[in-house]
Amino acid sequence: MTNRATANKLIRFGMILIYLISTVSASTLVFFQVRELVSASEILPDITLGNEAIESPNIVYEEGQPLPIWTGTERLTVLVLGIDQRETEEGPWRTDTMMLLTLDPVTLQAGVLSIPRDLWVRIPGYTENRINTAHFIGDAYNHPGSGTALAIETVEYNLGISIDYYVRFNFNGFVNVINEIGGIEIYVEERVDDTKYPTPDLGTEHLIIEPGWHHFDGEMALKYARTRYSSRGDFDRARRQQQVMSAVLEQVTKPGNLPRLASRAPTLYATLSDAVQVGPALRMDQMIALAALAVKVDRSQIRFGVIDENCTLPRETPDHQQILVPLRDEIRAVRDYVFGVNGPETEEGTTITLSVLNGTGRAGLAGTTRDYLVAQGFYVGTHSNADRQDYENSLIILNRPHPTVALRLLELLGLPQSAVVNGDNRSAVYDIVIILGADYTGPPE
Repeated sequence: MTNRATANKLIRFGMILIYLISTVSASTLVFFQVRELVSASEILPDITLGNEAIESPNIVYEEGQPLPIWTGTERLTVLVLGIDQRETEEGPWRTDTMMLLTLDPVTLQAGVLSIPRDLWVRIPGYTENRINTAHFIGDAYNHPGSGTALAIETVEYNLGISIDYYVRFNFNGFVNVINEIGGIEIYVEERVDDTKYPTPDLGTEHLIIEPGWHHFDGEMALKYARTRYSSRGDFDRARRQQQVMSAVLEQVTKPGNLPRLASRAPTLYATLSDAVQVGPALRMDQMIALAALAVKVDRSQIRFGVIDENCTLPRETPDHQQILVPLRDEIRAVRDYVFGVNGPETEEGTTITLSVLNGTGRAGLAGTTRDYLVAQGFYVGTHSNADRQDYENSLIILNRPHPTVALRLLELLGLPQSAVVNGDNRSAVYDIVIILGADYTGPPE
């Protein structure tokens, strides 16, 4: 197969990828499920995509020209948001589903982490609330970048990770995708008897799903993925969503489905463009490069995790909201497992997380320092500006006692012993917060 033919097929896969991304399994399909489509490329028919289906229609790969490859070495993380958008409402909307996908392009280690919507967190710049309200608040208060941006900032702040891309989809997109692939096969382990399943008209219905194998169309797949009925509420719900994800993969990769889906890619893209948002915008050559990278991922090694009852405490707020209070250490352990963090800067098997803040007026100082520390084996969850830019002296704030790591940071950053401050905040997101002051000369050249 020529490079150009391969490129054309990968472009088609990119269109299918956009269409598949609107399911609950979108996060995994971006990097993982597409590998089956690429592997089965020989059975796809030749089709022509209209310009309306391609973000960059002028990209042409001549015979003999190398295909684009993903050259970045930084870990990629995608936040998937399923919004509770109803036809009778104009918004703002809360997020009904939140999942993180991560992929290390060097080691090809990958993982998926489900976040419960009732997790009680601090929303940066606002107040404490359920994590699913961040998107609502961002839209309601015209937050820069809208609700999606605030949802990203909230997850980054509370989980100590950096997010590169996002995918946002609504229920109509989910239903349409499941119907287009011909439904999915699901084995229901326990009887579902939800007397208050929410309906689009803001009412409720009695949802019953018996145990055993079922063939679900889009509407029933959505109900199965959304219902909170069970003794474990959102935790079982997260696992059902991962089950739906696997069922979508099984259905999409059936040989009989691939040619039909490929031939309908332009129409599907146009149909779903209002139901799905992907950002920041990926160029077509980047999408092809990601598809090629995804082929190399071993699906059996993907790590799945849920922030569940082992990571939270059920509580009720004064205004009678049922919430989940995070247990930071347990959440960090699940996060580290999913993200495959095994850097040298660990103690007792737990990765130490850092936040690097620029307390000076020197642009880019936090970013270059972050890159330097990562190269030294540290896990830096976030880097940004400090609360002010006139710090005379740098600070290494220990929210948890890690004296050995503090000494190594002093050596690497060229700071005096007096820079170490005991923050003693066991509930903080990051183990160590570094504030760079005027006395810091910057990382070595």
